[in-house]
Amino acid sequence: MKEKDIFLEEKQEVEELLKTKLLSPDIAKFSATPGGFITLTLSGEEQGMVNIIRAFPFTAENEFLSVRTADDKQKELGMIEVLSVFDEETVRLISDQLAIRYFMPKVERICSVKEEYGHTYWHVITDKGECKFTSPSGSAGAVVKKGDRVIIRDSDQNRYEIEDVKKLTVKELKKLDLYL
Repeated sequence: MKEKDIFLEEKQEVEELLKTKLLSPDIAKFSATPGGFITLTLSGEEQGMVNIIRAFPFTAENEFLSVRTADDKQKELGMIEVLSVFDEETVRLISDQLAIRYFMPKVERICSVKEEYGHTYWHVITDKGECKFTSPSGSAGAVVKKGDRVIIRDSDQNRYEIEDVKKLTVKELKKLDLYL
């Protein structure tokens, strides 16, 4: 293949990537596999399994949802601007998938926090029960504070939320203060 042809092909690929296709109920049909995954039929063409990913801001939980192939490339097939325009079954299907992807237990109590060998060991009580996990220490930035809200990211990229640090006891705050 000539250099000019390769350049043209790459240019077309980049242009295609920069186009955002808005998905609507008219062209996008979502369904569940027996294993609980989501498949997409787009304009009558089967796309296979897809991942649904929230675009920013995360506070707009059901808006600007990126629909991507479930393979290693994660190619964006389109964007759902507002989920509520889809039928009730599709909304439920996609909402269930988002709940799994963005599962984030809420920390209700901090039992202990211990730092050792570059890792922080957490023992907490969440709204889902007792939990022990490890996060990277120091500059790895596993703890993010936004106002009174704190998100702790563990070594496996799972997230735990403290909705309001003001609701923690003085003893719990002392344990947490070292990491804020």
